[in-house]
Amino acid sequence: MVFCIFTAGASARMGLRSIEAVRPYLLDGTHEELSSALRGVHRYPRARARYVIETRDYLQRTCGLRLRQKLASFADPQARRDWLARERSIKGLGYKEASHFLRNIGFRGYAILDKHILRSLAELGRIESAAPPTTRARYLEVEGRLKRFADEIQIDFDELDLVLWSMKTGEVLK
Repeated sequence: MVFCIFTAGASARMGLRSIEAVRPYLLDGTHEELSSALRGVHRYPRARARYVIETRDYLQRTCGLRLRQKLASFADPQARRDWLARERSIKGLGYKEASHFLRNIGFRGYAILDKHILRSLAELGRIESAAPPTTRARYLEVEGRLKRFADEIQIDFDELDLVLWSMKTGEVLK
């Protein structure tokens, strides 16, 4: 989850470097320790450190950091993502990063609608504009278009956005 918090508004590479910088402080580091470790590594060291601390404290209080267990308790995949994106005490995750996190930990059926995917969909004529969706409804609409496209071309939905992303970036990071 921290990786996804770090990649919002930044690159995947910056997220990876940031994780390595803060790894010793994730479970019990202070805001100052995290922000100090992020200086020179992340664009927003103080804000991202605050997001990590506030999210960690909330998850510790509410589920004892047993996040996978909490996520598995949702019968509805949309409700699972909605909780991550809408819970005010989980900082730095909107629909894109909530989808990113869920996909990274093995949940399927979520599109990671980043700028690379949106540009690809616009170039393919599947959406009118590559502008990021700003509402839940718009996110789900674009995600639905990606799902229909995957069905049409008979490619697994969860693999299609990785293919589109790697075509734009020229790499697969993880």
